[in-house]
Amino acid sequence: MNDDSYGIRLTDTAEGRNSASMLVKRMYARRGYAGTGTRHVLDESNRVTLTATDRGDVVGTVTIGIDSERGLMADELFKDILDEHRARGARLCECTKLAFDLSERSRIPLANVFHLALIYARDLYDCTDVVIEINPRHRRFYERMLGFRQQGELKINPRVNAPAYLMHLTLEYVGEQVERYGGTFDSPAGSAERSLYPYFFSPREERGIINRLLRMDEQNASR
Repeated sequence: MNDDSYGIRLTDTAEGRNSASMLVKRMYARRGYAGTGTRHVLDESNRVTLTATDRGDVVGTVTIGIDSERGLMADELFKDILDEHRARGARLCECTKLAFDLSERSRIPLANVFHLALIYARDLYDCTDVVIEINPRHRRFYERMLGFRQQGELKINPRVNAPAYLMHLTLEYVGEQVERYGGTFDSPAGSAERSLYPYFFSPREERGIINRLLRMDEQNASR
């Protein structure tokens, strides 16, 4: 998905992963977080990192992790809550390492990268729910702009030595918002909506992306 200056890509090269990692470290350091390492053993084959670029520079990144036998990073602090979702049959994924160099143009790449990450989780991995660990100062943003809801109490995240809430969102809700608002940011209805969903892909664009990703997945599986 590219135009003359803007693109979103799967970070599947050493150079791309390094650019995304540098952005995360820079944004975390700016906010005073200690680091991004983890003692939790993860299944890297079930993690997808996407980056947004503007004129060749990485301006945003997000990693989507799919639940597996090794669990999720959020299990380190919130395993009891995640296990409740698993017990009801939810297929979980988590967003980690979300970082953006915010500017006037940031809403579109932020929404597009987040939307594409959720498409990967829902349509390639059959996920039903997404969780994210966030600093308390960002809780209102995720509630207002994406519809996340807090679950559990505030805890200290040892990976960044900072307080964290667990936030939860169903992908069914995301789908409903995309059907209603996706791609309408330049319309009267979209401009009146105060969430990020008008900046998500439109339902037609979403269906095209899903079909393309499924074809790519089938091609990769047949190799």
